[in-house]
Amino acid sequence: MGHQAEANARVPLPIRNGVSPSYLWITETLAGGMLRFLNARFPDIAGPSWLDRMARGEVVDAQGTPLAPDSHVRSGMRIWYYRELIDETPIPFKEQILFQDEHLLVVDKPHFLPMIPTGRFLHETLLVRLKHKLALPHLTPIHRLDRETAGVVIFSHNLDTRGRYQSMFQKRVVRKVYEALASPIPERECPFTYRSRMVDGDKFFVMKEEEGEPNSETLVEQIERRGDLVRYRLHPHTGRKHQLRLHMASLGAPILNDAFYPVALPCKGDDFSAPLQLLARTISFEDPLTGQERSFTSERELAWPDQSA
Repeated sequence: MGHQAEANARVPLPIRNGVSPSYLWITETLAGGMLRFLNARFPDIAGPSWLDRMARGEVVDAQGTPLAPDSHVRSGMRIWYYRELIDETPIPFKEQILFQDEHLLVVDKPHFLPMIPTGRFLHETLLVRLKHKLALPHLTPIHRLDRETAGVVIFSHNLDTRGRYQSMFQKRVVRKVYEALASPIPERECPFTYRSRMVDGDKFFVMKEEEGEPNSETLVEQIERRGDLVRYRLHPHTGRKHQLRLHMASLGAPILNDAFYPVALPCKGDDFSAPLQLLARTISFEDPLTGQERSFTSERELAWPDQSA
């Protein structure tokens, strides 16, 4: 699919309802016209959809000239268009803005809401919601949370200072604290540090552990226990994909309602009844512009299940 527009590129289409235009480079000259090319390039999109977009002037070249069904397809062209989804499922949970200045936007993300447009999610993503609500055209996340995870996430909306804040995460000087609900960890006494070597799993969307030099590290603390569940405080000292979820599953205490670990379960689609009980509670760092210590904390709470039955 086409890529989201780079903030510093010349973009011939404006942001529409929070959605930035996407673009596609054409790498070969083809006969048959633009409509034929688009139908072949995007077989899952019905032909009438491209006709409608062209009629609205929403498929353009790099100069902003609207393209027609019979427009020539030439190698080296870059075409711009809006990604569209039909019948996108509303996600009935709202984000909360925790902080905003001329550089950063800090948001408390709900469970189930994806960070950025991908797959079957477009308008129902945190980035598009915020762009639409706040009219911040250069907004971009400087780190990510899984769709299933709630909590604090930081965005940049200033091109001049974005790199300074991104470098904090690259240098691993940002301190993150998570909370999770899970079973008691067998044969372990908290606090302790768990290390393992994480690699891509057999399925593209999960990770796994293997023998070898550890490349992931998590400090595990216990906050409280209620019946058969424990609330943990987790400090990831590295930032591997799904690190906390895989580490807890490997310790014999998978996070409550985790549909990926220890075993990837069938997709629940739009079932919002059992959110993953993992929360990005706090992010702290020394501001690279001012040297000031900053800390942001989620106002959400994990949901203890009723264990009285």
